[in-house]
Amino acid sequence: MQITQQEIDELKRGGFGDGEIQRALKELEEEELQKSYFESQNTLVNDPRQYSQISPFSSKQDDNLIKWQLELNDILERAEHILRGDVPKFKDGHIIWEKNPHPENNPLNELGVQEVMKILSMYVNRNTILADYTNDEINIKVYDFGRALNNLIFMKDYEFGMDTPEKRKNYEMLVTELKDIVHSAYKRALEGAEKRSLREMIQITQQTSTQFQDSNQLQKERSIFNPMRYIRGKYA
Repeated sequence: MQITQQEIDELKRGGFGDGEIQRALKELEEEELQKSYFESQNTLVNDPRQYSQISPFSSKQDDNLIKWQLELNDILERAEHILRGDVPKFKDGHIIWEKNPHPENNPLNELGVQEVMKILSMYVNRNTILADYTNDEINIKVYDFGRALNNLIFMKDYEFGMDTPEKRKNYEMLVTELKDIVHSAYKRALEGAEKRSLREMIQITQQTSTQFQDSNQLQKERSIFNPMRYIRGKYA
């Protein structure tokens, strides 16, 4: 932001010194920069590309840390891609998933993927991580889950697409991976750890928000009386 000599002279006639003029000018520049930033953020938020979904479990980007902590869809999305046999690729610094060029090698068919994901989503959710379990309770629950999942795939292997000796080589690893995902979700609920973490985060967020609002209000009050507004005909 540039200031003309005429504007400087008028401010000096009003009793402002060189330092005060530079300070007022800097405050307006910072205000304009902040305004530009928020406009760019709004443009990003309204970008329709962010609603593009590849998986039913795809997560939307969110700058709210609390929501991000409780959102488990990214875990489910990755699990679904792996179950489908999708191949991860790096593109422009991001991971994208492409279909397996040899789908005949996928360990599960569509029915198998849907059934396993339905079961997995009943365990990997906010209800699980915000619970309060002892370590013994977690071990029992995860053991029961692993045994039941193993029995289900064993009884429905052909129905789920695991119908060749080559595909059955994935049997043990598949059950182990799914069991570990569920185990990790339960461990977040060990002795109510996730609930405590969430409460602490909410308190910090509220304190930070209050401090920001107070600082922002003070900045607005100073901005109203910035002499540059009146020199250039800018009224708050």
